[in-house]
Amino acid sequence: MIKTNFITNVFGRYDSGIWIRVLGAALTTITGFMIRPFLVLYLYDRMEGSIMLPMIIVGLQPICGMFISWYGGSWSDRFGRKPLIMVALFLQMLCMLGYIFADEVWQYALISIVNGIGFALYMPAANAQITDMVAEERRAEVFALMHTAFNVGAAVGPVLGLLMFSWNPSAVFLLSAISFVVYALLVWFRLPETAPMTKVNPESSVTPGHLKPRISLRKHKSLLLMTLLSLPVGLLYAQVETTFPLHLQTNFDNFKMILAAVLTFNGFMVIALQIWIARRTEAVSSHFIIGVSYALFAAVSLGYGYSSVIIWLFVAEFVFTIGEMLFGPHMQKAISIMAPKEQRGFYFSVYGASNLLSRGIGPILGGLLFSWSNGEVLFTALAALLAVAGFAQYRVVRNQA
Repeated sequence: MIKTNFITNVFGRYDSGIWIRVLGAALTTITGFMIRPFLVLYLYDRMEGSIMLPMIIVGLQPICGMFISWYGGSWSDRFGRKPLIMVALFLQMLCMLGYIFADEVWQYALISIVNGIGFALYMPAANAQITDMVAEERRAEVFALMHTAFNVGAAVGPVLGLLMFSWNPSAVFLLSAISFVVYALLVWFRLPETAPMTKVNPESSVTPGHLKPRISLRKHKSLLLMTLLSLPVGLLYAQVETTFPLHLQTNFDNFKMILAAVLTFNGFMVIALQIWIARRTEAVSSHFIIGVSYALFAAVSLGYGYSSVIIWLFVAEFVFTIGEMLFGPHMQKAISIMAPKEQRGFYFSVYGASNLLSRGIGPILGGLLFSWSNGEVLFTALAALLAVAGFAQYRVVRNQA
Protein backbone atom coordinates (compact mmCIF):
# COMPACT_ATOMS: atom_id res chain seq x y z
CA MET A 1 0.00 0.00 0.00
CA ILE A 2 2.83 2.37 0.91
CA LYS A 3 4.63 1.53 -2.35
CA THR A 4 1.44 2.14 -4.35
CA ASN A 5 0.89 5.52 -2.66
CA PHE A 6 4.51 6.50 -3.35
CA ILE A 7 4.21 5.68 -7.06
CA THR A 8 0.87 7.52 -7.26
CA ASN A 9 2.37 10.60 -5.58
CA VAL A 10 5.40 10.61 -7.89
CA PHE A 11 3.45 10.25 -11.13
CA GLY A 12 0.58 12.43 -9.93
CA ARG A 13 2.95 15.30 -9.16
CA TYR A 14 3.13 16.33 -12.81
CA ASP A 15 0.74 16.59 -15.75
CA SER A 16 0.61 13.52 -18.03
CA GLY A 17 2.02 15.66 -20.84
CA ILE A 18 5.17 16.16 -18.79
CA TRP A 19 5.64 12.40 -18.41
CA ILE A 20 5.22 11.90 -22.16
CA ARG A 21 7.96 14.48 -22.70
CA VAL A 22 10.16 12.76 -20.11
CA LEU A 23 9.72 9.36 -21.75
CA GLY A 24 10.35 10.72 -25.22
CA ALA A 25 13.42 12.65 -24.13
CA ALA A 26 14.92 9.61 -22.43
CA LEU A 27 14.19 7.42 -25.45
CA THR A 28 15.77 9.72 -28.03
CA THR A 29 18.76 10.75 -25.92
CA ILE A 30 19.83 7.16 -25.27
CA THR A 31 20.42 6.73 -28.99
CA GLY A 32 21.57 10.34 -29.29
CA PHE A 33 24.36 9.80 -26.78
CA MET A 34 25.31 6.60 -28.57
CA ILE A 35 26.21 8.89 -31.49
CA ARG A 36 27.26 12.31 -30.17
CA PRO A 37 30.52 11.49 -28.33
CA PHE A 38 31.83 9.47 -31.26
CA LEU A 39 30.48 11.37 -34.29
CA VAL A 40 33.57 13.57 -34.59
CA LEU A 41 35.83 10.52 -34.27
CA TYR A 42 33.68 8.70 -36.85
CA LEU A 43 33.96 11.62 -39.30
CA TYR A 44 37.66 12.02 -38.42
CA ASP A 45 38.29 8.45 -39.57
CA ARG A 46 36.06 8.76 -42.67
CA MET A 47 37.91 11.92 -43.74
CA GLU A 48 41.40 10.48 -43.32
CA GLY A 49 42.49 12.32 -40.22
CA SER A 50 41.30 15.84 -41.06
CA ILE A 51 40.59 17.88 -37.93
CA MET A 52 38.81 20.87 -39.44
CA LEU A 53 36.41 19.09 -41.84
CA PRO A 54 34.62 17.17 -39.03
CA MET A 55 34.51 20.36 -36.94
CA ILE A 56 32.95 22.33 -39.81
CA ILE A 57 30.39 19.60 -40.52
CA VAL A 58 29.39 19.29 -36.86
CA GLY A 59 29.29 23.09 -36.59
CA LEU A 60 26.93 23.45 -39.55
CA GLN A 61 24.09 21.84 -37.57
CA PRO A 62 23.68 24.51 -34.87
CA ILE A 63 24.69 27.45 -37.08
CA CYS A 64 21.95 26.72 -39.63
CA GLY A 65 19.54 25.83 -36.85
CA MET A 66 20.13 29.21 -35.24
CA PHE A 67 18.58 31.08 -38.17
CA ILE A 68 15.52 28.83 -38.11
CA SER A 69 15.17 29.13 -34.32
CA TRP A 70 14.33 32.83 -34.61
CA TYR A 71 11.21 31.81 -36.50
CA GLY A 72 10.56 28.45 -34.82
CA GLY A 73 9.65 29.91 -31.45
CA SER A 74 7.18 32.42 -32.86
CA TRP A 75 5.75 29.70 -35.12
CA SER A 76 5.02 27.61 -32.04
CA ASP A 77 3.25 30.61 -30.49
CA ARG A 78 1.14 31.06 -33.63
CA PHE A 79 0.44 27.50 -34.76
CA GLY A 80 0.93 25.46 -31.60
CA ARG A 81 3.66 23.48 -29.82
CA LYS A 82 2.57 20.08 -31.13
CA PRO A 83 2.93 20.68 -34.92
CA LEU A 84 6.42 22.13 -34.47
CA ILE A 85 7.53 19.20 -32.29
CA MET A 86 6.19 16.72 -34.86
CA VAL A 87 8.00 18.38 -37.78
CA ALA A 88 11.22 18.56 -35.75
CA LEU A 89 11.14 14.88 -34.83
CA PHE A 90 10.44 13.90 -38.44
CA LEU A 91 13.43 15.90 -39.74
CA GLN A 92 15.77 14.42 -37.14
CA MET A 93 14.57 10.91 -38.00
CA LEU A 94 15.39 11.52 -41.68
CA CYS A 95 18.88 12.69 -40.74
CA MET A 96 19.64 9.54 -38.78
CA LEU A 97 18.68 7.49 -41.83
CA GLY A 98 20.80 9.79 -43.98
CA TYR A 99 23.96 9.01 -41.97
CA ILE A 100 23.56 5.33 -42.94
CA PHE A 101 23.85 6.07 -46.67
CA ALA A 102 26.14 9.12 -46.72
CA ASP A 103 29.71 8.75 -47.97
CA GLU A 104 30.59 12.19 -49.36
CA VAL A 105 31.53 15.36 -47.48
CA TRP A 106 28.64 17.35 -49.01
CA GLN A 107 26.17 14.65 -47.93
CA TYR A 108 27.34 14.82 -44.31
CA ALA A 109 27.13 18.61 -44.48
CA LEU A 110 23.56 18.50 -45.82
CA ILE A 111 22.50 16.06 -43.10
CA SER A 112 24.05 18.32 -40.46
CA ILE A 113 22.13 21.34 -41.80
CA VAL A 114 18.75 19.54 -41.79
CA ASN A 115 19.41 18.09 -38.35
CA GLY A 116 20.13 21.59 -37.07
CA ILE A 117 16.82 22.81 -38.45
CA GLY A 118 14.98 19.97 -36.69
CA PHE A 119 16.65 20.66 -33.34
CA ALA A 120 16.02 24.41 -33.67
CA LEU A 121 12.31 23.82 -34.25
CA TYR A 122 12.03 21.39 -31.36
CA MET A 123 13.61 23.12 -28.36
CA PRO A 124 11.71 26.46 -28.23
CA ALA A 125 8.37 24.69 -28.69
CA ALA A 126 9.24 22.04 -26.11
CA ASN A 127 10.41 24.54 -23.47
CA ALA A 128 7.44 26.82 -24.08
CA GLN A 129 5.11 23.84 -23.66
CA ILE A 130 6.52 23.16 -20.19
CA THR A 131 6.01 26.82 -19.30
CA ASP A 132 2.39 26.53 -20.49
CA MET A 133 1.68 23.54 -18.27
CA VAL A 134 3.64 24.31 -15.09
CA ALA A 135 3.16 27.02 -12.45
CA GLU A 136 6.03 29.48 -12.02
CA GLU A 137 7.08 28.21 -8.58
CA ARG A 138 7.66 24.67 -9.91
CA ARG A 139 9.25 25.36 -13.28
CA ALA A 140 12.86 24.95 -12.16
CA GLU A 141 11.92 21.55 -10.74
CA VAL A 142 10.24 20.43 -13.98
CA PHE A 143 13.07 21.72 -16.15
CA ALA A 144 15.35 19.73 -13.83
CA LEU A 145 13.18 16.65 -14.38
CA MET A 146 13.63 17.06 -18.14
CA HIS A 147 17.37 17.45 -17.65
CA THR A 148 17.32 14.18 -15.69
CA ALA A 149 15.51 12.49 -18.60
CA PHE A 150 18.14 13.75 -21.03
CA ASN A 151 20.83 12.27 -18.82
CA VAL A 152 19.29 8.83 -18.85
CA GLY A 153 20.74 8.83 -22.35
CA ALA A 154 24.02 10.25 -21.12
CA ALA A 155 24.27 7.46 -18.54
CA VAL A 156 23.86 4.47 -20.84
CA GLY A 157 24.29 5.85 -24.37
CA PRO A 158 28.09 6.33 -24.52
CA VAL A 159 28.89 2.77 -23.44
CA LEU A 160 26.35 1.33 -25.87
CA GLY A 161 27.68 3.64 -28.57
CA LEU A 162 31.26 2.56 -27.94
CA LEU A 163 30.26 -1.08 -28.41
CA MET A 164 27.96 -0.53 -31.38
CA PHE A 165 30.23 1.85 -33.31
CA SER A 166 32.93 -0.80 -33.06
CA TRP A 167 30.44 -3.38 -34.40
CA ASN A 168 28.27 -1.54 -36.94
CA PRO A 169 27.84 2.28 -36.99
CA SER A 170 24.79 2.00 -39.29
CA ALA A 171 22.91 0.10 -36.57
CA VAL A 172 23.37 3.04 -34.19
CA PHE A 173 21.87 5.49 -36.67
CA LEU A 174 18.97 3.13 -37.41
CA LEU A 175 18.14 2.76 -33.71
CA SER A 176 18.18 6.54 -33.34
CA ALA A 177 15.77 6.93 -36.27
CA ILE A 178 13.39 4.40 -34.70
CA SER A 179 13.48 6.26 -31.38
CA PHE A 180 12.38 9.49 -33.11
CA VAL A 181 9.48 7.65 -34.75
CA VAL A 182 8.30 6.22 -31.42
CA TYR A 183 8.53 9.63 -29.74
CA ALA A 184 6.59 11.24 -32.61
CA LEU A 185 3.81 8.67 -32.22
CA LEU A 186 3.58 9.46 -28.50
CA VAL A 187 3.34 13.17 -29.27
CA TRP A 188 0.70 12.66 -31.99
CA PHE A 189 -1.61 10.43 -29.99
CA ARG A 190 -1.03 11.42 -26.35
CA LEU A 191 0.38 14.94 -26.04
CA PRO A 192 -2.19 17.76 -25.75
CA GLU A 193 -1.77 21.16 -27.39
CA THR A 194 -0.96 23.83 -24.79
CA ALA A 195 -0.16 27.02 -26.73
CA PRO A 196 -2.40 29.82 -25.39
CA MET A 197 -2.53 31.59 -28.77
CA THR A 198 -3.80 28.64 -30.82
CA LYS A 199 -7.29 29.80 -29.86
CA VAL A 200 -8.58 33.28 -30.49
CA ASN A 201 -9.28 35.27 -27.38
CA PRO A 202 -12.61 37.07 -27.99
CA GLU A 203 -11.53 39.86 -25.66
CA SER A 204 -8.35 40.50 -27.61
CA SER A 205 -7.68 41.80 -31.11
CA VAL A 206 -4.59 39.61 -31.33
CA THR A 207 -5.02 36.34 -33.21
CA PRO A 208 -2.53 33.56 -33.86
CA GLY A 209 -1.96 34.70 -37.42
CA HIS A 210 -1.16 38.26 -36.31
CA LEU A 211 1.46 37.37 -33.72
CA LYS A 212 4.76 38.42 -35.29
CA PRO A 213 7.13 39.54 -32.53
CA ARG A 214 10.28 41.39 -33.51
CA ILE A 215 13.56 41.80 -31.70
CA SER A 216 13.99 45.24 -30.16
CA LEU A 217 17.21 46.25 -28.38
CA ARG A 218 15.28 48.53 -26.07
CA LYS A 219 12.48 46.09 -25.28
CA HIS A 220 14.55 42.89 -25.20
CA LYS A 221 17.86 44.19 -23.83
CA SER A 222 17.97 41.81 -20.85
CA LEU A 223 16.97 38.81 -22.97
CA LEU A 224 19.69 39.58 -25.52
CA LEU A 225 22.32 40.07 -22.81
CA MET A 226 21.39 36.79 -21.11
CA THR A 227 21.60 35.06 -24.49
CA LEU A 228 24.99 36.57 -25.31
CA LEU A 229 26.48 35.82 -21.89
CA SER A 230 25.38 32.18 -22.13
CA LEU A 231 27.64 31.66 -25.14
CA PRO A 232 30.71 30.58 -23.12
CA VAL A 233 28.72 27.80 -21.44
CA GLY A 234 27.69 26.51 -24.84
CA LEU A 235 31.31 26.76 -26.00
CA LEU A 236 32.32 24.45 -23.15
CA TYR A 237 29.66 21.93 -24.16
CA ALA A 238 30.82 22.19 -27.77
CA GLN A 239 34.40 21.29 -26.82
CA VAL A 240 33.25 18.26 -24.83
CA GLU A 241 31.71 16.85 -28.02
CA THR A 242 34.49 17.85 -30.43
CA THR A 243 38.02 18.82 -29.32
CA PHE A 244 37.90 17.14 -25.91
CA PRO A 245 37.99 13.59 -27.37
CA LEU A 246 40.99 14.63 -29.49
CA HIS A 247 42.65 16.18 -26.42
CA LEU A 248 42.12 12.95 -24.50
CA GLN A 249 43.73 11.07 -27.37
CA THR A 250 46.99 12.98 -26.76
CA ASN A 251 47.09 11.99 -23.05
CA PHE A 252 45.54 8.52 -22.82
CA ASP A 253 45.94 5.35 -24.87
CA ASN A 254 42.44 4.04 -24.15
CA PHE A 255 40.82 7.44 -24.63
CA LYS A 256 37.57 6.14 -26.15
CA MET A 257 36.85 4.00 -23.10
CA ILE A 258 37.75 6.88 -20.79
CA LEU A 259 35.45 9.26 -22.72
CA ALA A 260 32.56 6.82 -22.50
CA ALA A 261 33.18 6.24 -18.78
CA VAL A 262 33.33 9.98 -17.99
CA LEU A 263 30.10 10.74 -19.87
CA THR A 264 28.35 7.76 -18.28
CA PHE A 265 29.46 8.96 -14.84
CA ASN A 266 28.00 12.39 -15.61
CA GLY A 267 24.68 10.86 -16.65
CA PHE A 268 24.30 8.73 -13.55
CA MET A 269 25.19 11.63 -11.26
CA VAL A 270 22.51 13.81 -12.87
CA ILE A 271 19.90 11.04 -12.53
CA ALA A 272 20.80 10.61 -8.87
CA LEU A 273 21.03 14.27 -7.85
CA GLN A 274 19.18 16.57 -10.28
CA ILE A 275 15.69 16.54 -8.75
CA TRP A 276 17.08 16.73 -5.20
CA ILE A 277 19.26 19.72 -6.10
CA ALA A 278 16.40 21.42 -7.96
CA ARG A 279 14.09 21.16 -4.96
CA ARG A 280 16.80 22.40 -2.58
CA THR A 281 17.60 25.41 -4.75
CA GLU A 282 14.09 26.29 -6.01
CA ALA A 283 13.68 29.04 -3.41
CA VAL A 284 17.25 30.38 -3.77
CA SER A 285 17.72 33.47 -5.94
CA SER A 286 18.41 32.44 -9.51
CA HIS A 287 21.13 35.05 -10.01
CA PHE A 288 23.14 33.55 -7.13
CA ILE A 289 22.74 29.98 -8.42
CA ILE A 290 23.69 31.04 -11.95
CA GLY A 291 26.78 32.89 -10.71
CA VAL A 292 27.95 29.81 -8.82
CA SER A 293 27.40 27.61 -11.87
CA TYR A 294 29.68 29.79 -14.02
CA ALA A 295 32.44 29.56 -11.41
CA LEU A 296 32.10 25.77 -11.44
CA PHE A 297 32.24 25.68 -15.25
CA ALA A 298 35.46 27.74 -15.23
CA ALA A 299 37.04 25.26 -12.81
CA VAL A 300 35.87 22.37 -15.01
CA SER A 301 37.49 23.88 -18.09
CA LEU A 302 40.83 24.00 -16.29
CA GLY A 303 40.30 20.44 -15.10
CA TYR A 304 39.66 19.23 -18.66
CA GLY A 305 42.76 21.01 -19.90
CA TYR A 306 45.28 19.87 -17.31
CA SER A 307 44.06 16.50 -16.02
CA SER A 308 46.57 13.87 -17.05
CA VAL A 309 45.44 11.40 -14.38
CA ILE A 310 42.10 9.63 -14.76
CA ILE A 311 40.88 10.37 -11.24
CA TRP A 312 41.16 14.13 -11.82
CA LEU A 313 39.09 13.82 -14.97
CA PHE A 314 36.31 12.28 -12.90
CA VAL A 315 36.64 15.04 -10.28
CA ALA A 316 36.32 17.65 -13.05
CA GLU A 317 33.31 15.81 -14.46
CA PHE A 318 31.60 15.74 -11.06
CA VAL A 319 32.07 19.52 -10.76
CA PHE A 320 30.70 19.88 -14.30
CA THR A 321 27.67 17.80 -13.28
CA ILE A 322 26.90 20.10 -10.33
CA GLY A 323 27.34 23.17 -12.53
CA GLU A 324 24.95 22.00 -15.25
CA MET A 325 22.35 20.85 -12.70
CA LEU A 326 22.35 24.39 -11.30
CA PHE A 327 22.67 26.35 -14.54
CA GLY A 328 20.09 24.86 -16.89
CA PRO A 329 16.93 24.82 -14.74
CA HIS A 330 17.53 28.27 -13.26
CA MET A 331 18.35 29.95 -16.58
CA GLN A 332 15.24 28.40 -18.13
CA LYS A 333 13.18 29.50 -15.14
CA ALA A 334 14.52 33.06 -15.46
CA ILE A 335 13.57 33.16 -19.15
CA SER A 336 10.12 31.68 -18.47
CA ILE A 337 9.37 34.36 -15.87
CA MET A 338 10.59 37.16 -18.12
CA ALA A 339 8.58 36.02 -21.17
CA PRO A 340 5.05 37.37 -21.80
CA LYS A 341 2.48 34.58 -21.92
CA GLU A 342 1.79 34.95 -25.63
CA GLN A 343 5.51 35.05 -26.59
CA ARG A 344 7.02 32.19 -24.60
CA GLY A 345 8.12 30.27 -27.67
CA PHE A 346 9.69 33.42 -29.11
CA TYR A 347 11.66 34.13 -25.92
CA PHE A 348 12.93 30.57 -25.69
CA SER A 349 13.92 30.62 -29.36
CA VAL A 350 15.97 33.80 -28.87
CA TYR A 351 17.66 32.39 -25.77
CA GLY A 352 18.17 29.05 -27.53
CA ALA A 353 20.14 30.82 -30.25
CA SER A 354 22.99 31.09 -27.73
CA ASN A 355 23.30 27.33 -27.50
CA LEU A 356 23.04 26.92 -31.27
CA LEU A 357 25.56 29.64 -32.06
CA SER A 358 28.10 28.43 -29.51
CA ARG A 359 27.82 24.85 -30.72
CA GLY A 360 28.19 26.12 -34.28
CA ILE A 361 31.26 28.30 -33.87
CA GLY A 362 32.64 26.33 -30.89
CA PRO A 363 33.94 23.34 -32.89
CA ILE A 364 35.48 25.62 -35.51
CA LEU A 365 37.14 28.05 -33.06
CA GLY A 366 38.13 25.21 -30.75
CA GLY A 367 39.50 23.19 -33.66
CA LEU A 368 41.59 26.13 -34.88
CA LEU A 369 43.01 26.89 -31.41
CA PHE A 370 43.62 23.19 -30.77
CA SER A 371 45.46 22.88 -34.11
CA TRP A 372 47.58 25.97 -33.49
CA SER A 373 48.45 25.22 -29.87
CA ASN A 374 47.12 22.42 -27.65
CA GLY A 375 44.27 21.45 -25.34
CA GLU A 376 45.76 23.21 -22.32
CA VAL A 377 45.73 26.60 -24.04
CA LEU A 378 42.23 26.04 -25.42
CA PHE A 379 40.63 25.16 -22.08
CA THR A 380 42.54 27.88 -20.17
CA ALA A 381 41.20 30.54 -22.53
CA LEU A 382 37.70 29.13 -22.14
CA ALA A 383 37.99 29.18 -18.33
CA ALA A 384 38.88 32.89 -18.39
CA LEU A 385 35.94 33.63 -20.71
CA LEU A 386 33.54 31.75 -18.41
CA ALA A 387 34.73 33.69 -15.36
CA VAL A 388 34.16 37.08 -17.00
CA ALA A 389 30.80 36.11 -18.52
CA GLY A 390 29.64 34.60 -15.24
CA PHE A 391 30.14 37.84 -13.33
CA ALA A 392 28.24 39.80 -15.98
CA GLN A 393 25.41 37.21 -16.14
CA TYR A 394 25.04 37.36 -12.35
CA ARG A 395 24.44 41.11 -12.56
CA VAL A 396 21.97 40.91 -15.46
CA VAL A 397 19.81 38.19 -13.87
CA ARG A 398 19.94 39.95 -10.49
CA ASN A 399 18.60 43.15 -12.07
CA GLN A 400 15.67 41.17 -13.45
CA ALA A 401 14.72 39.76 -10.05
